[in-house]
Amino acid sequence: MPPTPPPAAGAPSAEERQWAMFAHLSALLGLVTGGLGNFIGPLVIWLVKKESMPFVDDQGKEALNFNITVGLLGVALVVLTIITFGLGALLALPVGICAGIAWLVFTIIATIKANEGVAYRYPLTLRLIK
Repeated sequence: MPPTPPPAAGAPSAEERQWAMFAHLSALLGLVTGGLGNFIGPLVIWLVKKESMPFVDDQGKEALNFNITVGLLGVALVVLTIITFGLGALLALPVGICAGIAWLVFTIIATIKANEGVAYRYPLTLRLIK
């Protein structure tokens, strides 16, 4: 088997692509941890690799910002439900389900794009971490 050619100038290496993919995939830990893993996984990977891998720095911040945005939406929906004494659930439940499906789909798309070496930008994301 011939050795793999080196990446083109400016293109992320295979290791960078893999770590960027893990930054996006690690958000799925939230499914197991009740939501906390959505932030912890991307945060840890970003903090560990941001200095040595520019592509991981970019994609780690992107994954973290997206998951913070989705988390804020979830908190807002819960607050809406509470302050309306449950009536807000008529709006919060369908919006929450749609947001959850969108979160899963966008996380999978970002994972695939990162593995291809493409810098993915999540839609409707607050860029809180710069």
